[in-house]
Amino acid sequence: MVAKGYSVDLNKPLVFQVGHLGEDYDEWVHRPIVTKEGPRFFENSFMEALTRTVWWAIPVVWLPVVCWFANMSYRMGNTLPEVAVLVFMGVLLWTLMEYTLHRFLFHMKTKSYCANTIHYLLHGCHHKHPMDRMRLVFPPAATAILCVPFWNLLKLITTPSTTPALFAGVLLGYVTYDCTHYFLHHGQPSKDPAKHMKRYHLNHHFRMQTMGFGITSSFWDIVFGTLPPTKSSDHKN
Repeated sequence: MVAKGYSVDLNKPLVFQVGHLGEDYDEWVHRPIVTKEGPRFFENSFMEALTRTVWWAIPVVWLPVVCWFANMSYRMGNTLPEVAVLVFMGVLLWTLMEYTLHRFLFHMKTKSYCANTIHYLLHGCHHKHPMDRMRLVFPPAATAILCVPFWNLLKLITTPSTTPALFAGVLLGYVTYDCTHYFLHHGQPSKDPAKHMKRYHLNHHFRMQTMGFGITSSFWDIVFGTLPPTKSSDHKN
């Protein structure tokens, strides 16, 4: 693959190559290659293994954590209905986070070597190789690192007994998101709403990558005006 002045060799580890694309990186990374086998990221086998995660690791690792934090909130004095409401609020908070991260972080424009490399690791690789089964969900170790500042932020703006339940809800929303995302790429739904969700998300990948940032819901796309037009609307325009 060639992007003006720099050529990316897909037969060699990609991570330390893509940064050299400079301003051409955005165009290159949004030209998807649809293959079942994902590319190699690193020459080092240990580093390579850290980038690969099976989808079922997400619920196995994080659902017990969700239960533990919800139970912590209960033990701190909240009733079960109160915990349930707080967890639900956390799930709603996650949907906004999901949209915001996808739109403003995962789709930011980059051109420096470091920024291109980081973006490729975060999300660019998914758009370049959207059917890579082992890089569709976020590695649990990386998620755990990101959870620390978010937990501390929640502690600053909420009460001690509500923080764990809200955090449990956000984690539950994240688990739902990652599992849904995997299914939308590799599942074969035959009925709505799952069939519509798959069409909606693949539209983001292959037709209109600057719109349709919601994964588990299109609600925030509607609110913020990033809902993709229908094909009939495109034709009229």
